[in-house]
Amino acid sequence: MLLGKGLLGIEDLERSEIELILETAQRMTEIGTRDVKKVPTLRGRTLINLFFEPSTRTQTSFEIAGKRLAADVVNFSASSSSLSKKESILDTAKTLDAMDPDCVVIRHKVAGVPKRIADVLNAPVINAGDGAHEHPTQALLDMLTVFQQKDRLDGLTVAIIGDIAHSRVARSNIYGFSKMGAEVRVAGPPTMLPPAIEVLGVKAYTSLREVLDGADVVMALRIQNERLEGACFPSVREYAATFGIDRAKLRYAKDDAIVMHPGPVNRGVELSHDLADHRPSVILDQVRNGVALRMALLYLVVGRPQTLRAQE
Repeated sequence: MLLGKGLLGIEDLERSEIELILETAQRMTEIGTRDVKKVPTLRGRTLINLFFEPSTRTQTSFEIAGKRLAADVVNFSASSSSLSKKESILDTAKTLDAMDPDCVVIRHKVAGVPKRIADVLNAPVINAGDGAHEHPTQALLDMLTVFQQKDRLDGLTVAIIGDIAHSRVARSNIYGFSKMGAEVRVAGPPTMLPPAIEVLGVKAYTSLREVLDGADVVMALRIQNERLEGACFPSVREYAATFGIDRAKLRYAKDDAIVMHPGPVNRGVELSHDLADHRPSVILDQVRNGVALRMALLYLVVGRPQTLRAQE
């Protein structure tokens, strides 16, 4: 279903496609436990990582994912490219496409750029985050992590707390968890909640206690300082006191609730140091699953049909 299509957003996926990706990623996790963490699935294929924004987890995990599948991985640096000579992004993309890559992974600070580039490329494009629009692979690895911990997604209550208005992670997770049958709640200062967010099928709160009540999954979001325009809250200290999550506040959620964060964490603001480092935090599980999930996606998007059938 995904072969040759690429992935621009969770909004575009059917539930069956999400299930396929998660099932494939679950199989990929085993490769990471081997002494030799490499399989020949994408040998001879070329992956280009085209990142116009800083990234640690996403870019590194895409690189590792490609290499574990034996693909040739090229990490593109915007600062050392012809973009520094005022070449347009589309001309850069066309130049790279002329080198016949098999997949291009794109991150950009402006929403819609991956879609615009995908329109002119022959190679499939995977969106690694665009502005405040979507971050589909983060949402997929989050769903994989929750499924591993809870053995289901359907019927769970997922609370997403923080800078909802500027978060592509929030948007993709809302689409993803909702499609998989979970109840999604969001909370944050009124200035960080998009107008009419309820049209996406979520419940919006400005009270941390209310959004946490009975939650199975608690996801804190990073304050998007680079995207904020003006003061969205009086001070960092007040934000931490009102919406920061520690063990005392977590008691409002279910006893077996898990704590997530897409990273990087502003410690002592979104999460206490203790919660960031210890269970029920699954933050490092998210990072680990990022490699397996991106392996699965590359396998499904780039792999030859006969190769996929042979490895089923």
